[in-house]
Amino acid sequence: MSPPRVAEYDRFLDCVHCGLCLSACPTYLELGTEMDSPRGRIYLMRALEDGALDCTPDVARHLDLCLGCRACETACPSGVRYGELIESARPFVETNHRRPFADRVRRRLITWAFPRPQRLRKLLAPLRLLERVGVLGLVRRVSATAAMLPRLGSWEPLPERTAAVGPERRRVGFVAGCVAQVLFARTNHATARVLARNGCAVLTPARQGCCGALYLHAGARDEARACARHNIDVFGADLDAIVVNAAGCGAVLKQYGELLADDPAYAARARAFSAHVRDVTEYLAALPLAPPRGRLEARVTYHDACHLVHGQGVREAPRTVLRCIPGVELVELADSDLCCGSAGSYNLTEPEMARRLGARKAATVRATGATCVAAANPGCVMQIQAALDRAGVAVTVRHPVELLDEAYGDAAPTVRE
Repeated sequence: MSPPRVAEYDRFLDCVHCGLCLSACPTYLELGTEMDSPRGRIYLMRALEDGALDCTPDVARHLDLCLGCRACETACPSGVRYGELIESARPFVETNHRRPFADRVRRRLITWAFPRPQRLRKLLAPLRLLERVGVLGLVRRVSATAAMLPRLGSWEPLPERTAAVGPERRRVGFVAGCVAQVLFARTNHATARVLARNGCAVLTPARQGCCGALYLHAGARDEARACARHNIDVFGADLDAIVVNAAGCGAVLKQYGELLADDPAYAARARAFSAHVRDVTEYLAALPLAPPRGRLEARVTYHDACHLVHGQGVREAPRTVLRCIPGVELVELADSDLCCGSAGSYNLTEPEMARRLGARKAATVRATGATCVAAANPGCVMQIQAALDRAGVAVTVRHPVELLDEAYGDAAPTVRE
């Protein structure tokens, strides 16, 4: 038998076509078409594997529109690992479907710049200059992409070691991310300070690289595997945990064992690495958390980042952290685990659908009456903030660890009164 072209065939047979995934799928809710549901896409992928269907532009379009949010996995009673299926299909699409020139350039630019912080800094340097002279707001009004960017501010990287405040009780490695180093340096610094306040020495290796998520989204599986090997080599084994504050990165880091399962030199090390990975809210919620000395008088609602709640099964930990902050009134968000439209680079490759999902999320936020949205993924923070701004909803979006950092008294205020 020849090797599978799309995925291991037995994985398709796990789906019993019950349709319980339909109401959980963001694109099906928006479009109402079977081929834009998990069940429909499994039919398409199976037909590609059987050779009964060619990878036409229409077929590629239906697969491209999948956010990879994995909400269908949470809803599925049969345990279909849909995330693995769609990730396996993406390289097949890239090999067998020739995209329009503009689409090829856009996707190539994403994988050329985003996984490399130095390149991204150079690319954004003109916008940072415009921000400093006070005219970036004008650019944001005419450019949808620029409108999504957070305040660029400082790009100062974290030191390789952040000492624990008080006795050192734990040593953790911190995955600083690639895009996050540039666009969310403030969140990274807040993460290190919060961990330090809770007795952790934080090691942030300067040689770490992209987790591989951006490459997986683009169908470049070999490049993602190379990222995994590099990070395994860079992070030492003598760590209590490897902490990450980006849900999308965390989901991939926890999959290194599967990504490198057939690599004899790395398989065991990859499994050990993944076993140590923890989302920062997951790690903090399991500690005896040092009580904050300050108060945040804010009505906060929480958005479940897809790759945290569906990809990693972490739902309560971020809420536990938020409830530890004095003065925070936590209110639940309707459809909190429905994708906001960020999905890695999805809001750049599929801007129309991303805007529709962002508008849906902004409407549910407005209904809560919250003054702040917490989201444990930088991409979600950027996407939801842009959607709220377009809708004229004066609400800030922050990572939970930033709010905790502010309550500890180490950060400038971030919540709008």
